[in-house]
Amino acid sequence: MSDTVKVALVTGGSSGIGAGVARRLAASGVKVVVADIAEPADVRCDVSVLDDNLRAVDYVMKEHGRLDLAFLNAGVASGCGVGEDFDVALYRRAMGVNLDGVVFGAHAAIPALKASGGGVIVATASMAGIVGIPLDPIYAANKHAVVGLIRSLGVALAPDGIRVQALCPSFADTAILGDARVLLEAEGFPIMEVDEVVDAFEKVVASEGTGECWFVVPGRPSEPFAFRRAPGPR
Repeated sequence: MSDTVKVALVTGGSSGIGAGVARRLAASGVKVVVADIAEPADVRCDVSVLDDNLRAVDYVMKEHGRLDLAFLNAGVASGCGVGEDFDVALYRRAMGVNLDGVVFGAHAAIPALKASGGGVIVATASMAGIVGIPLDPIYAANKHAVVGLIRSLGVALAPDGIRVQALCPSFADTAILGDARVLLEAEGFPIMEVDEVVDAFEKVVASEGTGECWFVVPGRPSEPFAFRRAPGPR
């Protein structure tokens, strides 16, 4: 990987999937900048704030002079539904981190990637971006939005030599599971190790595709999800 990726920015890189990817990249010789609101981080970044994203990329460019890979990974569970348990503050937080964080991160990274002659953007979406999740419909909504964004940006940024991919893992052993862990374990639903998701991330970066959404589920090789073509006008 180090032959093609030299400098990487990882948002939400202090724990979970982000930390796993940061460690794997660093071990392969990539210079990694971790951006997070929590320690350890190279630069503090609340991805729901545009200026924080711009500041993180500026830090990368000042420290390393180029950016080859942006892994837009920061994410949170919503913590509320749309019925009696709806909470505007929790809703805005989830949309801000999970959707705005990808939009703002891509906006900040694109000029730096162009200046480096092209590169890769990978966003952590979720299987919740491909199928409905009744337990957390707001999470499903913002992850579906990320999937749509990545599929669209793949086409839009191809002329600039920037590949854009989505990583769509099922339930992985990270803090974002929260109370859902008990329900999943009670139902016998397999929870993946973080390294399984990191393995899939490496496949995504090494691939030559763009605008794809790679599913990561237990017991199956990861590959791009095959969306059906929508019916056109008659």
